[in-house]
Amino acid sequence: MTTTADLRTPALLVDVAALEANADAMAARRPGLSLRPHVKAFKSTRLARWLADRCGHTALCAATLGEVEGLAAAGLGHDVLLANETLDVDRLRSLAHRDDLRLTVAVDSDETLAAAVAAGVPEVLVDVDVGLPRCGCEPGEAPRLADAARAAGLMVRGVMGYEGQCQDWTEVERRRAEVERAMAVLAAAHAEVGGDVVSAGGTGTHALNEVATEIQAGSYLLMDTHYARLGDLPFTPALSVLATVVSARVRPGGWYVLDAGLKALAMDHGNPTAEVGEVFFCSDEHTTVLAEPELGVRVGDRVRLRPAHVDPTVAKHPRLHLVDGDEVVDVWPVDLRDW
Repeated sequence: MTTTADLRTPALLVDVAALEANADAMAARRPGLSLRPHVKAFKSTRLARWLADRCGHTALCAATLGEVEGLAAAGLGHDVLLANETLDVDRLRSLAHRDDLRLTVAVDSDETLAAAVAAGVPEVLVDVDVGLPRCGCEPGEAPRLADAARAAGLMVRGVMGYEGQCQDWTEVERRRAEVERAMAVLAAAHAEVGGDVVSAGGTGTHALNEVATEIQAGSYLLMDTHYARLGDLPFTPALSVLATVVSARVRPGGWYVLDAGLKALAMDHGNPTAEVGEVFFCSDEHTTVLAEPELGVRVGDRVRLRPAHVDPTVAKHPRLHLVDGDEVVDVWPVDLRDW
């Protein structure tokens, strides 16, 4: 039997019980094809397969061409949406002509549409700006892009838009109001664009979005402390980074140091949370945690850190260690890290 004590650190751990509970909680709210899981959150074909088998979520969302390529190669190309714009005609063309992949690509401009047409991509969604200053066309441009796509022989499946500006707002009613405003914009665009699909949403808004036909959530599965702080989501953190105490000052006002830092943890949403003590700061290879002597932390101990942002944390590691307590029950490659 392999235990966490046998692992090299830092190591990425996934609590199986929490993973299953998170998957089931989302599937109860968004069953089957009403959820299009975003694989960028976990970047593992084994986990994508497990999710499809357990919950029936066979339509998937990808952020990169590398993710699409990996999903198709793993036999998970039933219905894949590339939810980010791309101008890489050569790679798009190689994907568009695969027999084992149904590919839909997001477009938000004449240039991204031209790339899809040149590559022979058969299906697109028109990506609409609903308030997050990222990708998406002006709402009034959506019908023109849809008409241009159809004139070029493409099927326009519908629209997509991401209300990411409010995903992490802690006040539920304020978040709900912004979702309603954003989705009114998307619904109006959809009325003119047509198609069967309205793709939107995320972990923080999945229960508030009443317009989307499918929700593009991903972080819920492994969950992080940034989303957990919202308080209204039925998910618990399943992901942690196992680290070893390599130095300690065991005295009042003391601390200990772990062998996992910025290269093992994403910090854009803040410090990780330690299971013992309070994180003081992270550097390249270390995390310093404030801890009083009575906490009993000593050099050589193993401590789990919960990241504030799961998606980029997973991308820093080659594998997921599935654990039941301290027992390692399986190891799944993080095989979708390429762009």
